[in-house]
Amino acid sequence: MEEKEKDQTNVGAEGREENSKRGSGASLLEAVREEAKRALAAVRDSRALYEVRMKYLGRAGKVTALLKGLREIPAEERPSFGKRINDLREALEGEIDALEESVRRRELEERLAQEKTDVTMPGKRRKQGTLHPVTRVRNQLIDIFVGMGFEVYEGPEIENEYYNFTALNTPADHPARDMQDTFYLTDEFLLRTQTSAGQIRLMEKKKPPIKMLSPGRVFRSDDDATHSPMFHQMEGLVVDREVSLCDLQGMLDEFARTMFSGTSKTRLRPSYFPFTEPSVEVDVSCAACGGKGCSLCKGTGWIEVLGAGMVNRRVLENCGIDPDEYSGFAFGMGIERIAMLKYGVNNIKLLTENDVRFLSQFRD
Repeated sequence: MEEKEKDQTNVGAEGREENSKRGSGASLLEAVREEAKRALAAVRDSRALYEVRMKYLGRAGKVTALLKGLREIPAEERPSFGKRINDLREALEGEIDALEESVRRRELEERLAQEKTDVTMPGKRRKQGTLHPVTRVRNQLIDIFVGMGFEVYEGPEIENEYYNFTALNTPADHPARDMQDTFYLTDEFLLRTQTSAGQIRLMEKKKPPIKMLSPGRVFRSDDDATHSPMFHQMEGLVVDREVSLCDLQGMLDEFARTMFSGTSKTRLRPSYFPFTEPSVEVDVSCAACGGKGCSLCKGTGWIEVLGAGMVNRRVLENCGIDPDEYSGFAFGMGIERIAMLKYGVNNIKLLTENDVRFLSQFRD
């Protein structure tokens, strides 16, 4: 009798435990359903919706955990409970998919509203760059002289004393060395003080007739309103039979008319350079006043623009050219000076400060 009562007691306890599992499983299912419903109601963007999907339907999601917990449910209840879990999964998937479409549509509308173009607003123009005035003048000079048959040659900026001085009839004890404050790198090498060194290099390689133009940067220890430690120079050289100063002036007249004014004229004044003999300073009639005299030309009607002369016999000899058979002329000008005269710039530093307000004035 006692054994029978004990067995009935055990059966009752097991039944209550199974009922408890079924009850806790059902309550957990309802809790997950309600929690998911609140989470979906709070969704405002795609990111939040993705997080809800992973929280409930992902590999580690709560609905997936319910399926894994079926083994705790009595065997006879598992099919029905499993069906309820699958129904919950399908319901959540449907609600999330429907909400996803709605959220994407709303986000697209918001983005389009933000990116909407107001056609009444002024347009935003991209600022257009322009060439530096020194570059513009350099290009113009090259065009002018190439049109006269010159070829362009650019030598090295680091030169030795021979090409920069000695071959140009300026030996170590020559007083002309004092006219140029030079940047020396070593006892032999220096930053070139003139592009004339390129003329020597070309004459060594090429025999007359020669018609060359040598533009480039040069360096001198000089700094004021009209001088800069680094500036641009352009030198020209013509070597052939029976070349004279008349040929030089005729060429410079054409240069002046093209660069400054169709009525510009040039005049030659005696001067001195060690690599030319005779040497001249070249003036151009003032384009601002037509040669009548103004503040720009200081009342003279003329503006100095470059130096020139007939190539010294010694320079030709140093390059292996017979000065009795050939003659030539050379000229050199500062490109910044030409730019200052052409555009009315009164301080050379304006050309190196890179002030956009200044540079933007030079447009075609």
